[in-house]
Amino acid sequence: MDERTVAALYVDSKRGPYAAMSGVECWDEERDARLYPGPHPVVAHPPCQRWGAMWRGGLRAGKPTKAGGVVPSYELGDDGGCFEAALAAVRKWGGVLEHPAGSRAWARFGLAAPLAEGWHSADFEGGWTCCVEQGNWEHLARKATWLYVNRVVPPSMIWGPSAAMGRITCGNLPGRSQLLPGQFALRKSQRHITPRAFAELLVSIARSVQ
Repeated sequence: MDERTVAALYVDSKRGPYAAMSGVECWDEERDARLYPGPHPVVAHPPCQRWGAMWRGGLRAGKPTKAGGVVPSYELGDDGGCFEAALAAVRKWGGVLEHPAGSRAWARFGLAAPLAEGWHSADFEGGWTCCVEQGNWEHLARKATWLYVNRVVPPSMIWGPSAAMGRITCGNLPGRSQLLPGQFALRKSQRHITPRAFAELLVSIARSVQ
């Protein structure tokens, strides 16, 4: 087995799968993955909250609270430079970056959005992008995900819908009334943690860096 060291950036070093994997160096919030100096290829999971459908902070962002305050409201892409640093690390050291499908970071940083299946050229920096569902790698929900890779030969993937069939949602829902019949939502911890099988796939991609 190839034990080439890989750096896992923006990960949960206590509960996530990477901490238990041989040859993987974890960079969590406390270590500040934006400062990663190399030289190992990377698997990057930059924060996605400010790039998704609820980037402002939720349906009540900016509205008054009963206590007389205001619900915090954010700017699109206000992630402290995490995505930009992750993208730069993947381009410099090689590896893979993961974000939820539909991430507005792709357009902000000039990356072409992937199509439903297959790898597609993402930029003029040698990068490739694709859309997969983490449900094909043991996630409880379908969890459509966009990947960006650089300095690797894009590998064979499992394309198309996963067996989760959409009964479980990863979305931040304001209440049970928003759920469809027969659908239920995962807890935040269940949505957040990368399945071990998917983490192993991403590490294997990073270890294939040319």
